[in-house]
Amino acid sequence: MAVKLRRQALLTEPPASATSDIAFILIIFFLVCASIQEDDGRPQEIPNSDKERQSKNPIRVGLERDHIKLNGDTMAMQVFEEKLATLLDQKVNEAEKTVAVRCSPTVPYGRWMEVTALIEDSGGTITLMRKVQ
Repeated sequence: MAVKLRRQALLTEPPASATSDIAFILIIFFLVCASIQEDDGRPQEIPNSDKERQSKNPIRVGLERDHIKLNGDTMAMQVFEEKLATLLDQKVNEAEKTVAVRCSPTVPYGRWMEVTALIEDSGGTITLMRKVQ
């Protein structure tokens, strides 16, 4: 009786240089894709975090789906524009022109853009409130 010996097939590994070539090509691909993208949106000025320059009593805006609040007072959009412009004109330096905005998650993006553009056009610097104070 003849006994056949089983031989294990040899594992062949691809050359290490092939995987490094693929990794290099992928890195170049992602760098090219990332550098071609244009910047979208509008430029925004980020307020300084220096404690001495921060306003002790910033203007507060509460943005809801159906109304807007300025320093806690609910008002129409047209009245908001006038009062905001008046408040910002009374401020002397840039640190005092900080406007703290708190926005409800139900506010449409278009309304957010409209209000923040209005604040910036009036001369205010926007800062976002994360928690109700």
